[in-house]
Amino acid sequence: MKEILSAQTSNNKTNMAKVIEGLYYSESHEYVRVDGDVAYIGITDYAQHALGNVVYVDLPEVDDEVEAGEEFGAVESVKAASDIISPVSGTIVEVNEALEDQPELLNQDAFENWIIKVELSDKSELDNLMDANAYEQFCK
Repeated sequence: MKEILSAQTSNNKTNMAKVIEGLYYSESHEYVRVDGDVAYIGITDYAQHALGNVVYVDLPEVDDEVEAGEEFGAVESVKAASDIISPVSGTIVEVNEALEDQPELLNQDAFENWIIKVELSDKSELDNLMDANAYEQFCK
């Protein structure tokens, strides 16, 4: 997977946000990494930069159902709180419990520290998401 760095500018400050090819991206700044019928869902590097220091992650339960476009949790930072919207539908098979005690892991590497794993119920929903190049343009 190739990384693309794109500049984000806010308050006269430029941050480089990492975008990884081969992943799917939503307009609400979640990513999806697919491995067979399982989707790893997390927030993007762009989102964690925008939030600032993450202090809490509200995680759902294993076996909960998620629907594409529906909220399944939240991320709170010192600056703001933001709902996490599922880009795909399915059943949660695992949550990243490390985030309960170390929510700052999202700031360290948002792509390595996924939030939930979902068994996909409809892979065609991936067609509604952006690829890396489209997401990079969306973030500009």
